[in-house]
Amino acid sequence: MNDERGTITLWILGLCLMMLLLGGISLDLWRAFSERRSLASAADAAALAGAAAIDEGLFRSTGAVQLDPREAERRARSSLARQFDTDAMRDTLVRATGDGIVVEVRGVVDFTLLHLASPGEPLEIRVEATAQPARSP
Repeated sequence: MNDERGTITLWILGLCLMMLLLGGISLDLWRAFSERRSLASAADAAALAGAAAIDEGLFRSTGAVQLDPREAERRARSSLARQFDTDAMRDTLVRATGDGIVVEVRGVVDFTLLHLASPGEPLEIRVEATAQPARSP
């Protein structure tokens, strides 16, 4: 019976270590999901800003609702430049036609604890948002 002294202490120490590792991994994954959500919000806002750039001359002459592609791309890029929470953003691609606009945002997230467990490349994030101009009801 005296041989088992300190066994509970070792078990609790091991449990605390496992909880610390699990908590660190959870924080890394939470940060990745949070950065992806931020990039998706930035892409959505940029696509909506670009979709508001209708060709006014064409609309007034024919009533057709189409984008002015150059103005749509300018507005989308301007919206991306004004975003606050885009620390992970590395690259953007904006393509507009008369029918709609596509905004693609790429970023990376460097892990801390997961990087120690599996050294390698950071997590790459890619989000895409599309929008089309629409006539008001």
